[in-house]
Amino acid sequence: MDCIRATCRSLECVVLVLLLFGRVVCVRSQWKWNTLLNNTGVVAMHMAVTHDNKVIIFDQTDAGPSHYRLRNCKTRWSGDLACYAHSVEYSIMRNKVRALHLETDTWCSSGSFLSNGSLLQAGGNGLGSRRVRYYMPCANSRCDWLEFRNQLSVRRWYSSSLYLPQENGVIVVGGRSEFSYEFVPKSSGSSDPYELPFLHRTYERHSKGNNLYPFLHLSTDGHLFIFANRDSILFDYKQRKVVKTFPTIPGNGGRSYPSSGSSVILPLDHKDNFTKVEVMVCGGAAQGSYREAQRGIYLTALRSCGRMVITGNHHRWQMEDMPGPRVMGDMLTLPTGDILIINGAKRGCAGWESASHPAFKPYLYRPNRNASQRFEVLRSTKIARLYHSSAVLLPDGRILVAGGNPNNEYISYGVAHPTELRLQALVPDYMNTRFDHLRPKNLTITYPQDPTGVANGNTFGVTFRLEARLMSNISVVAYAPPFTTHSLSMNQRMVRLECLSMDTDGVGDVVATVVAPPSIYVAPPGYYMLTVVNGGIPSRSVWFRIM
Repeated sequence: MDCIRATCRSLECVVLVLLLFGRVVCVRSQWKWNTLLNNTGVVAMHMAVTHDNKVIIFDQTDAGPSHYRLRNCKTRWSGDLACYAHSVEYSIMRNKVRALHLETDTWCSSGSFLSNGSLLQAGGNGLGSRRVRYYMPCANSRCDWLEFRNQLSVRRWYSSSLYLPQENGVIVVGGRSEFSYEFVPKSSGSSDPYELPFLHRTYERHSKGNNLYPFLHLSTDGHLFIFANRDSILFDYKQRKVVKTFPTIPGNGGRSYPSSGSSVILPLDHKDNFTKVEVMVCGGAAQGSYREAQRGIYLTALRSCGRMVITGNHHRWQMEDMPGPRVMGDMLTLPTGDILIINGAKRGCAGWESASHPAFKPYLYRPNRNASQRFEVLRSTKIARLYHSSAVLLPDGRILVAGGNPNNEYISYGVAHPTELRLQALVPDYMNTRFDHLRPKNLTITYPQDPTGVANGNTFGVTFRLEARLMSNISVVAYAPPFTTHSLSMNQRMVRLECLSMDTDGVGDVVATVVAPPSIYVAPPGYYMLTVVNGGIPSRSVWFRIM
């Protein structure tokens, strides 16, 4: 190929193989674990990465005193709950946390980023079950949660949310004893929730529902993919009707809370004009796991994954097995297009003291390889990440891993799995310094039409430093950071962008002209991590905005 002038159209760019000068160099999986903090103060039941390189971490206010006691507390009683933070802001650059204030209980709630980069967080328990909270990132470290009462029509506990780009709002679906959905802010017309019979159909009374925290994905046609328990539909939320009913995923067990598998949309690609939308669901709990866990018996979790294309007219789950069983795992899409499966347990289900045998070893899944070569077992951690743990991808390429508390309060000893407050980073092998000579560096973005962002379908410039002779299989990808909790990565999305041209400027810089995705349903307005990948070696990401 011509390394001086290359176009992204003709390049495959998500395999961990470097094709340089006719030589194949395999990137070995030498992932490593680093401990960043020994005490975050609060359990990372929920996490989200903001566009100012902070991570919002919070748990529940009803768990008693956390391990972050506020300095300005005046009371003499050490157990006064007002003296303890249950939310913190973690600075990626400074490796420090700052306390945030929550008025009501956010236990098992949901969240979505809006187009302006603010985090809309919905529901919880008790007085928090009908609250909506907003967190807007700021530069002066004075931003905090803002709460609004009775913004939800009913109690939303263990519900899921998804950003709706046309409305610049959120749909909130399901919850404990709730079989409906609603919009935030309220749409015109009735403020009552809308019934969703699908949630009644997938409900298991003796398994704590087995359809809580349903998986939600936005298809590129604007419809919603909704998966609960073992079944799924394509839903037209504007017309309030089911467009498609998909086949039941094979396997003897559930995939939704408390069976708690995980799900992603595989990367969307400009090469098929973003018309192929494929979802993947992995792990879950065996049939009867919840009932048996109440008796102290922990059944082996599911090890199967299913992939299904939800666009087009032919729908069938393509099944394959992970290297081992896993429940309560997190699935994250990496800049290479691979899927990381991390955290969780090998036995039991979600809930307090309901699982055993932590899944210490993450898995790497490469969607484009032959079926027998897709999974790889990565280096083990020594820290159990069970119920109420989470993971997020950082702009520098690391995976932040935190949380874990299968107890109903903060417990440091005397139980099988104490409350876990250590903060870790999993560093992919491709971020090793030995690949720095192949890594695109010094990324900058130029918006020709508007200095604050680019509109769907318009072009923008990406400049980076890379020696021309080392250019191989270059691509540009955009990643929408999720809100993660309970094995869900809400609103997670990766899009491979079209590159119209790529030229060198004679001084070592590469200038690419890139096209923003054509539709708000392919890439909803908001902040994305933009990454340039060279032969499987990604740059560090920079933030860019789709208006």
